[in-house]
Amino acid sequence: MHAGAATRICPFMPGGAADGTTLISGAVALSDLTDKPRFGLKGGGSAAWLGQHGIPLPPVNRIGEHRGMRVLRLGNEDILLLAEDAAETLADVKAIWQAAPAPKGYSSWREEGWAWMRLSGPRLAEAMCSLCALDLRSQKFGADDIAQTRVGHVEAVTFRSPAGFDILFDITASAYFARVVAAVAGHIDQH
Repeated sequence: MHAGAATRICPFMPGGAADGTTLISGAVALSDLTDKPRFGLKGGGSAAWLGQHGIPLPPVNRIGEHRGMRVLRLGNEDILLLAEDAAETLADVKAIWQAAPAPKGYSSWREEGWAWMRLSGPRLAEAMCSLCALDLRSQKFGADDIAQTRVGHVEAVTFRSPAGFDILFDITASAYFARVVAAVAGHIDQH
């Protein structure tokens, strides 16, 4: 690392705001993906700019795909690119966007302001019934659907991932969210 470069500290990392908070595993597991690459665009010109650069946009509250990235359309001009396994693709898009003249929207700082957590495990369906009031069963909530709702008493964006559900929310609620999930999992384990 060169002089002057900042090291990004995520909540559950040593020194992070949620350091020492347990991420449960077992019948219900909670994983932290907050350090994974993502980039949010918002505002006038965002959708048009992405479209002009070959990134197909799904309808609002749906998920698309582009070269290994998940493309979440949270609003007409509110798009989030998740690159869990496509960091180079995202870095290319971000570099082109930064060099582009307006109109291109603006960065919504999702990589800085949102935690990215994943819930999984054999008793996930039971946990999600307790954590979210929406019917998230697969016959009602498809693989490309997005819910903007409350999960674990926190305003969140949630969607299916191959392993379970991904949940994005205000990063300052990370420790609280982990404790709520642990409490729900503990209740499930007792029954």
